[in-house]
Amino acid sequence: MNLIIDVGNSFVKIAVFKEDRLLVVEKSSEGTFINKISKLFQSYPSVKQIMVSSVGKLSHLQTKALSVFAPVSVLGTNTKVPFKNAYATPNTLGMDRVALIAAAYYKYKGENCLVIDAGSCITYDFIDKKGVYHGGAIAPGLHMRLKAMHTFTANLPLIDSLEFTDFIGDSTKGCMISGAVNGSVNEIEATILQYQERFKDLTVILTGGDSHFLSKRLKSSIFAHPNFLLEGINYILELNKH
Repeated sequence: MNLIIDVGNSFVKIAVFKEDRLLVVEKSSEGTFINKISKLFQSYPSVKQIMVSSVGKLSHLQTKALSVFAPVSVLGTNTKVPFKNAYATPNTLGMDRVALIAAAYYKYKGENCLVIDAGSCITYDFIDKKGVYHGGAIAPGLHMRLKAMHTFTANLPLIDSLEFTDFIGDSTKGCMISGAVNGSVNEIEATILQYQERFKDLTVILTGGDSHFLSKRLKSSIFAHPNFLLEGINYILELNKH
């Protein structure tokens, strides 16, 4: 069994896999996830290896603390991956994006895949049917758009909840939510169309924290995979086992 840890911008996701089968997923804050992992090991004592993917916030002490439970691997630029990386600046490529492309490579092998991760940012990552990763795009996520409107203006409020009712906002809050939601949806639709015009046979995967909210509003045919990133990290761990 494997323990997979994804340290994101907002929270930590922890998963247990038996080979490629996902057994459990839990969320935690960065400050309490070690305690959560300790409890998971009581339920799943057969876990033999841990792999961590982090956006850069996990401290050395926290990583070292994990090694008490099982050997720890940290997903990094020197970790072996199954796909060919044609990214011009591979050392700047986020490990979350690496994991997503690994998942696409294994689950949709031989297909042109566009992976859209709707989280703090909305990222677009493309791997072709030959297994070559080319890159994509990074754009502000839903909550980042709302926060930016508040931060960079004098009077617009800070909005935490997405209570979207209609694309015609009838209040300042409604207009801001409409702008953020419609801007994101139309951006995603237009981006998918751009890729479809160049790559006729395209598989589109939507994942990330806002994927459920956005998938209900997209007209394009997509596959929603809420745990796609965790699956990708697990595939990479299996690839790197000795």
